[in-house]
Amino acid sequence: MAKEKTPVTAAVRQLRTEQVTFSDHLYVYEEKGGTAASSRELGLDEHAVIKTLVMEDERSRPLIVLMHGDLQVSTKELARVIGVKQVSPCSAEVAQKQSGYLFGGTSPFGTRQLLPVYMEESIAGLPRIYINGGKRGYLVGMVPSELVRVLKPQMVTVGIR
Repeated sequence: MAKEKTPVTAAVRQLRTEQVTFSDHLYVYEEKGGTAASSRELGLDEHAVIKTLVMEDERSRPLIVLMHGDLQVSTKELARVIGVKQVSPCSAEVAQKQSGYLFGGTSPFGTRQLLPVYMEESIAGLPRIYINGGKRGYLVGMVPSELVRVLKPQMVTVGIR
């Protein structure tokens, strides 16, 4: 059986343009499996698998939140930290329109619209992270400092168990 070819997505194109060293990690996508499924399939610690969440404030302004796979986002705390009244997840349709990616394949890299990015601060302390590469069933691995260099996220502490 031939090895599956790694995809060239908008995320991969941005990573290459920015000269980011990254590894490709393909797995069998599981509908609604999330980071639990991808970490299990790839044999990774779910804490190092970073989810890309497209959310919006009360005025429907979209934003991206990067969070450890095994944690949830306290939207109340996030709203307080970024100075808005409310933050909530976008619908899959709105998230796709804003990011250019299918739900389950959203990457913070190469998004259709330039969106503000908020990252859980403790992600930066990990030795290596795995984040969606812009396609369902595809993660890219890198050192967190490269993500910070390219995306320049605002650091927040809003993760809850």
